[in-house]
Amino acid sequence: MSELVSTRIRTTAAKLGLPHLAESLNQYAGRADEAKMGYLDFLDLVLVEELAIRDDRRFRQGLRLSKLPHHKTLDEYDFSFQPELDPRKIKDLATLAFVEAKANVALLGPPGVGKTHIAVALSVAACRAGFSVYFTTLDDMVRQLKVAEAAGRLNSKLRTYLRPGVLVVDEVGYQPLERAEANLVFQVISKRYEKGSIILTSNKTFSEWGQVFGDEVLATAILDRLLHHCDVVSINGPSYRLKNRLAAIERETAA
Repeated sequence: MSELVSTRIRTTAAKLGLPHLAESLNQYAGRADEAKMGYLDFLDLVLVEELAIRDDRRFRQGLRLSKLPHHKTLDEYDFSFQPELDPRKIKDLATLAFVEAKANVALLGPPGVGKTHIAVALSVAACRAGFSVYFTTLDDMVRQLKVAEAAGRLNSKLRTYLRPGVLVVDEVGYQPLERAEANLVFQVISKRYEKGSIILTSNKTFSEWGQVFGDEVLATAILDRLLHHCDVVSINGPSYRLKNRLAAIERETAA
């Protein structure tokens, strides 16, 4: 390949938004020569690699914007420690059919059983599949909405929680809400109903949500919309965090 042609291809690739092709043209050409590729095979090689790079860039950007607390996957989840939890149920959720259907997932159980880990793992899978994701705790979402409401920017702030394809609401029930705060949560749930998916984690059973939201009627209205299209996963095993802490204590004692 002449230097003139090579320079022209790099310039054109850069203008088309294909920076990797511009940077790796000689490498592609070398692979094509070595494999004695035809024109169509060479074009296929370039397009497939550019698409993979673009998808990876989009995935990393999606993770950055998601505000996820970590990027754990289902492969890192120890299902053997929660024998009552059926791995097939979680792996079915990881197909993201519920996201396609704009349905919800509720992960219930006591602290430390891995609810947030599963919620994050499903979110990472959604990011990789091209869905937008946003993570928040319930308390932080309520706090942000209250500040926006006081400043007259409630509708603008609501879009933060309505825009993503998947909204993750962590730690529902750790702090009881006042009725005005619960009404803000209702607005998010109601406006997302059948328009986007919610993944939530809670240490409370649904029968306790009246106490969480400070109003039985409002809690029922929230649950009505949330559970209409929802997979509920209950995890009632031991705490991972406690297990790890006890193991650390045993090691310190042995030492």
